Amino acid sequence: MQHLQAAGLRLLQRNYRTPGRGGGEIDLIMRARDGTLVFVEVRRRRADTHGGAAASVGATKQARIVLAARHYLMRLATPPPCRFDVVSVEGDAPGTVHWLQAAFDAS
Repeated sequence: MQHLQAAGLRLLQRNYRTPGRGGGEIDLIMRARDGTLVFVEVRRRRADTHGGAAASVGATKQARIVLAARHYLMRLATPPPCRFDVVSVEGDAPGTVHWLQAAFDAS
């Protein structure tokens, strides 16, 4: 999260979950300087034997994140522009951080 804040993003919420079973969860909800709402999935992998941390955010995980984002946006009178980012941390602590902006979209 410090990496994102250093880049100018402001934390709004951590670990946002939709109510009920089978819903979605968003690790970080942040706001960019231009007002864009950024939904961030954070993944950590010690080894890249299965494609690495970013590769673990597949279609099912993306769908759950989008579901949670839609739920979050319903609370807002006027939804701002949004994007879905993935932050992957590879290797042992502290690891190498990769920030994939607009890693996927809601469609």
